[in-house]
Amino acid sequence: MKDIPDLLKGLERSGRILSEFVRSIPAEKMNLRRGDGFWTIGEHVSHLAQVQPMLLGRLQRFIAEDHPEFIPYIPGDGEAEAQPAQTTIDEALESFARHRAQQLTLLENADEAVWQKTASHPEYELYSMHILVRHILLHDYWHMYRMEELWLTRDAYLTKLD
Repeated sequence: MKDIPDLLKGLERSGRILSEFVRSIPAEKMNLRRGDGFWTIGEHVSHLAQVQPMLLGRLQRFIAEDHPEFIPYIPGDGEAEAQPAQTTIDEALESFARHRAQQLTLLENADEAVWQKTASHPEYELYSMHILVRHILLHDYWHMYRMEELWLTRDAYLTKLD
């Protein structure tokens, strides 16, 4: 767990990176749907904002419970191609930043015992506070990569997700 300071810095920085990145995308590209089953860039931004309260709740449960049991988070309650409810970009970025600050406050005050706690999660063979924090960071960057791909990649090279 030598990477905890790096994970915290990454979480702290990803909000600013997200904000600057999203503001660099032309407005006319935000709601452009590149194909069936594709989210728009704006939907990715909204999704990143909408999952932060759930993630904050998971962090709080790791702190409060000895061995929390989680259920999978599936946007749209399991609908096959559910898309996030879209908010304005400014509202989404503000919500993301507010929740991320709360997450960081919890994490910065968590002791090593909390970081080592494990949990049960049906999607994963192993799940811990440390894994969740790394997952949050990777999730941020996966969606940012997808937004950049949707913005800049030519149709013939665009990754099609099933």
